[in-house]
Amino acid sequence: MSGLLARLKERKLVQWALAYLAGAWVLLQVIGLIGQQFDWPQGLLRGITVAAGVGFFIVLVLAWYHGERGAQRVSGTELLLVTLLLIIGGGLLWRFAPHPADSASQPTTQSTKSVVFSPPPASDKSIAVLPFANLSDDKANAFFADGMQDEILTKLSKISALRVISRTSTQRYASAPENLAEIARQLGVANILEGSVQKSGNAVHINVQLIGAANDKHLWAESYNRTLDDIFGVEGEVAQAVADALKATLTGEERQVVASKGTENAAAYEAYLRGRSMDNASYSFVGTQKAVDNYLVAVHEDPRFAQAWAALAVAMSNLYFNGYDGARSTEQAVRDAADTAARLQPDLAETLWARGGYLYWVRRDFPAALELFKRALDKQPGDLDMLSSLFFIERRMGRWDDALGHYREALARDPRNVSLRVQGACEILFWLRRYDETRSQLEEALKTAPDDTTAPACLALVEQRRGNLDAADAWLARVPKDSGDYYEGLVLIDQARFRRDLAALTALVEPRAVRRTDAELTNVDYIGLIRLGHAQRQTGHPDLARATFDRLQRAIAAQPAGIDHVVAVGPLTPLVDAGLGHYDRAIAAARHQLETHDVLELATSTTVLAQVLALAGDRDAAIALLPKLLEMPGGITPALLTLDPMWDPLRDDPRFIALTKLPVKEYKGPPQ
Repeated sequence: MSGLLARLKERKLVQWALAYLAGAWVLLQVIGLIGQQFDWPQGLLRGITVAAGVGFFIVLVLAWYHGERGAQRVSGTELLLVTLLLIIGGGLLWRFAPHPADSASQPTTQSTKSVVFSPPPASDKSIAVLPFANLSDDKANAFFADGMQDEILTKLSKISALRVISRTSTQRYASAPENLAEIARQLGVANILEGSVQKSGNAVHINVQLIGAANDKHLWAESYNRTLDDIFGVEGEVAQAVADALKATLTGEERQVVASKGTENAAAYEAYLRGRSMDNASYSFVGTQKAVDNYLVAVHEDPRFAQAWAALAVAMSNLYFNGYDGARSTEQAVRDAADTAARLQPDLAETLWARGGYLYWVRRDFPAALELFKRALDKQPGDLDMLSSLFFIERRMGRWDDALGHYREALARDPRNVSLRVQGACEILFWLRRYDETRSQLEEALKTAPDDTTAPACLALVEQRRGNLDAADAWLARVPKDSGDYYEGLVLIDQARFRRDLAALTALVEPRAVRRTDAELTNVDYIGLIRLGHAQRQTGHPDLARATFDRLQRAIAAQPAGIDHVVAVGPLTPLVDAGLGHYDRAIAAARHQLETHDVLELATSTTVLAQVLALAGDRDAAIALLPKLLEMPGGITPALLTLDPMWDPLRDDPRFIALTKLPVKEYKGPPQ
C-alpha cells in the first residue's frame, strides 16, 4: 500500500485530479448559466455533465501514463483545453443522439414513431373537478350542475399556484366514483373536487368536498343553501376555500378576481350557465349556435354582464370563421360583443380572450390577437382553451416551434384531454406532414375515447396522403356518414373522389345541400359541392356540373359578408369560376388569394392556383408550383398527385410523373 501511495505521489495523480475537478466545476457553472439564459435543452446540459465525468477518468489515465515528466510537459492551460474539448464533444454527441425521453418535452423537426405525453408528477396543488351530480327532480336542470362545475373550474384556473385539469378530461368520469386514486393517477393530480347540485324552483342546494386522492382523505367540505337571487359568488367562495385547503397563496389581484361576481341578475345568470353547458356539451357548431341563443338572453337580462358578452363574442367569432350562422354571427356583431365586454371589464381574462378572438377569427390580425391571448392566459393560467388559442394562431403565423411547444405544454398539463390531443395532431403535426407523430397522438386519443370520430377521420386523412386508400377505408368505417363536422365530412368526400366514385360522392353531398337554403350552406357543403361539380365535369356530365356551379355562385352571393372570410372555403372559390370555364377570372382570383398572410391558407391557395392553371391548359405554370407545394406546410404529397382527379390534365407529363415518385417530405422549417 505504501508503494502504491508513493507511485501516486510520484505521478502527481492527486494534483491532476484536483486540477481537473476544479476546472470542470468552474466550466460547468459557466455553461449552466449560459444554458439558462439561452434556454438550452436539458438533454444537452445533462450530456455535458456526463462528458465531464468521462473526461475525469481519461485525465487520470493520461496522468498515470505520462508520469512525472509528462506532468511537467502538460500545462494547466492544456489541461483546461482537454477538459473543454471533452465536454463540448460529449455534449454534441449527446445532443444529436436520439433520446426518446426528451422527445415529449422538446419541439423537434424530425419525425418519430411515438410521441406520447405522460402527466407530470402530481403536485400537492394539482386538482381535478369531477362532473357535479344533478340531484334535481327536474332532469332539465342538469345544465345548472354543469354550469356550476364549469364556473368553479374557471375561478380555480385564475389561481396561478394551482394546476387545474380541464373540464374536457374530467367529463369522462362519474360524479362520485369509487376509484379516486386511479382517476387521480390518470389525470396526474393529487386532489379531487366532487360536488352535487339540487335545484328546485328558486332554491338551490350545493354540496362540495375536496379529497386527497392518495389516501382518500377529506380535506374540506361545505354545503350552500341559496336562492337564485343570492347564489352569485358561490363559485368564488368554493375556489377560495379550495385554495386555502391546499395552502395555495393568491395574489391580491387573484383574490379580487376570484371573489368578483359577474352578475346579480338571476335570469341572466341562469341563461349564462345554460349557454356554458351548451358550449361544453358538444364540440359542434350546432351546440355553439344554441350557446349563442342563451348568451343573447343573458346580456339582454343584464347588459352589464361582461363575462356573458365575452362568451358571446368568442362563440360568434368561431361561427363566423367557419361559415355558420352567417345572418347573426356577423363581423359587426362579434365586434360589438367584444367591445362591450372591454368597456365593462377591460382587464378580465375572458374579455382579453374575446378581443383576441375577434382579431384572430374575424379580422385575421394574428400578431395583435396573439398578444391578447398571452395576456388572457397570464390572468387565467389554468385555462386550456386560452393556451390552445396560442398554438392555433402560432401555426397560422408559421411559428411552428412555438405552436408545437404550446401544444406539448397543454398535453403535459392535461394528458387525458382527447379533444386537445386530436386537435393538435390534426392541426399541427398533420400539416407538417409528420405522419408518424400524428398517428401516435390519434391512436393514444382513441385509447382514452374509443368512440371518438374525429381521430379516425384524421387517421384516414393520413392514409390518403400516403396513398393507402384501403387503410383509409378501415378508419372510415368508424366515421358517421352524415356528419357535418369538418374533418369527418372532408375525408369522406375525398375518399369518394380518390376512388373516382361519382355515385358515392353525390350521395354524400347532395342530400345535405338540398336540405339547406343557399344562405345556410356550411363550409363542408361548399367544399362538397365544389368537389362534386368538378367530378361531374370530369366524368362527362356537363349539365349537372353547370347546375352545381350555378348553385354555388348563388350561395356565395347570398352570404351577408361574402365567403372569402370562411376558413378552408374562401381559397377554393376560384374553382367555381374554373368549373364554369371562366379561366382568366379564376386565375386572377387565385393569384389574389396568394396575398394572404395565413400560412395554412397560403398552401390551399397555391394548390388551387396550380389546379386552375392545369384546367386552363397552362402545364408549365402549374407544374412549376408543385415542388413548392410538396415541401410547404399544409401542402400536398406525391400520393395526392397520383390520386386526386384535379391533376388529370397533367397526368401524362414526364415532369409530373417524376414528382409523383418522390418520397413524402416533412416540413423542417424555412431555409436558413
